[in-house]
Amino acid sequence: MDPQILGKKYDKIAQWWNDRHMNSSYGVEQFEKAVSYASEGGTALDVGCGAGGRFVRILQSKGYKITGLDVSKEMVRLASLNHPQDNFIHQDICKWETSEKFDFIVAWDSIFHLPLDMHKPVITKLCQLLDDDGVFIYTFGDGTGGGTSQWRGDSFYHSTIGIAENIQILLDNGLSLMHLELDQYPETHVYAVAKKR
Repeated sequence: MDPQILGKKYDKIAQWWNDRHMNSSYGVEQFEKAVSYASEGGTALDVGCGAGGRFVRILQSKGYKITGLDVSKEMVRLASLNHPQDNFIHQDICKWETSEKFDFIVAWDSIFHLPLDMHKPVITKLCQLLDDDGVFIYTFGDGTGGGTSQWRGDSFYHSTIGIAENIQILLDNGLSLMHLELDQYPETHVYAVAKKR
């Protein structure tokens, strides 16, 4: 799916998303596990940050300076209102470039919206943006291929390259796998935590 189209779809539900996830516990246990492998403080990148909320607050409590990235202009506007001390950017991770390195990177439920052929380059990019001893947590699907599903009255594209290929990309980029779990079984939702050595 074209990131601009995806961004507009999320623009339509941004306020609903903000209201639902601002104080949600969804993913918090998994996120706190990832944070436990990281040093306190430093810089963090949130890919597909949405309107901010629970993950940003956890990172703030650990002393991180946060950069958030999202394809939805409305999500970025809400995140900037919710967390004015941090930096939120309306941008497509496939095209976004930076010379900055990060101590912590999260891509929770965002990479699976990418075109199938962009998974490897984007995950590789995120691995390379990670500083030494940095921690990376992200989610993906247990399977391969792509398709669309109906959600919130609209169609959304999802794709995945599967567990084995995701792990191989991490290893090829010098990361060690710290944790891997199908955390919503029997759903095919997977989260991985890796650390750069």
